[in-house]
This record gives sequence, C-alpha cells and structure tokens, in this order.
Amino acid sequence: MRPLDQVLKSLEILARGPGYLVINKPSGQSVLADRSGAPCLIDQLKTDLTEKPYVVHRLDKGTSGVMLIATSQESQSRLTRAFAKRTVHKFYLAKVTGSLNVKVSATIDLPLRKGRKSRYRVAGQRESIHRIGNRWQLHGSDGGHPSVTRLRTLRSEAAASLLLLKPTTGRTHQLRVHLAWIGYAIIGDPLYGNPRDPAQQADRLHLHCHKLIVPEIGTFTASAEF
Repeated sequence: MRPLDQVLKSLEILARGPGYLVINKPSGQSVLADRSGAPCLIDQLKTDLTEKPYVVHRLDKGTSGVMLIATSQESQSRLTRAFAKRTVHKFYLAKVTGSLNVKVSATIDLPLRKGRKSRYRVAGQRESIHRIGNRWQLHGSDGGHPSVTRLRTLRSEAAASLLLLKPTTGRTHQLRVHLAWIGYAIIGDPLYGNPRDPAQQADRLHLHCHKLIVPEIGTFTASAEF
C-alpha cells in the first residue's frame, strides 16, 4: 500500500477523517468498473489506501469534483442514510450552451423516467414544458419520478452560460436531462447534447461538483477546471 503522500500525486485528497475520505474526482474516470475496462476509481483506491473504500454516492464518469468515500462499513451505512434523507447538500457548476441569464434563483421541476439505451428523459413531451417566471414545469406528465433542480446564473454570454446548480432530488443524470430539455445542454455532453453543434463540442463534460455539505463532518469544495 502506498502512503498518503504518494496517493496525493495521482488523486487530489480534499479531506480525511475517521471513516471517510473526500476526493476531487477527475473527469473521465468511472466510480465503478464499466464496459470500457478502464481502471475505475474504487479499484484505484483499493490499491492506494490501507483502508477498504466503500461507495456512498456516485458522480457520472464525465463529472468531476467533490466526492465522499467511506472507509468503514459503519461509516458507509451512516453516510448512505444521510444521502437518502437528503440532509447532504450538493452544489454543481455547469457550463451550458446559450445565454441563460437568471438574475435570481430559478427552479426546474420536471419529472424523469428511464428512456431507451440507458438514457433518461422528462416524463412528457418537450412542447409541454413551460417556463412561468423562473420555474420550468411540465403540463401533462405521464408519470415519472419527481425531480427538482435549483439554479442560478453566475456568468452569461451569447454562446455559453456558467450556472450554479443544486439538485434537491438525486435522479440519475438529473442535471444533464433537465438542462438539455429546457434548451441549455451542458457543453461536452454526448448523451443529451447535440454532438453536431460546434458550441456543444468539448474534450470533457463541463459539469463539476463544486461543494458538498455533509452534516457532522463539514463543507468541502473543489474549483472547476473549465
């Protein structure tokens, strides 16, 4: 097992405490093994650390940023319950195509359901999404799981906008689907964006977990690379 100072050379450790580790996950690395066969984060941690790592929550392969890892089963159970009860607060930065200038906090309230080929979609028709003030809602939902995202514009230009996002629910691909379906796909998103749009193309997904607030442990931040 490599000592922590050597682990730091390959993976940024933000904090370490009894039963947990906080890292800055790089973009392009899966948390668990996927079909690509590329080394995954958990396997790397199993090699690098003396403690056994346990998954508490996940970030998409393309998403970078703050991620909490348990280093004991007791800690995993406690932290998993905190995520399930939504007492952990997550904040993301996303760079999206187009000019979205929301001067105050806005809400995307669009239920999601599983689509085809491991994709997710809004549980309704795109033309049934309406923006009323600073709230996007769906008229005529066909079910799905309630999904809510809060957002605020940090910077807006003609071609792209930088947003601060806070998901109040934790659905798979929620932020990516919500933004794409209201017309502001995340730059570098090949699954929900338009790959033929030059403004959409990038060498990585421009989505980053900027801040994680964990009760009784602390607040952890990591700056974005875009």
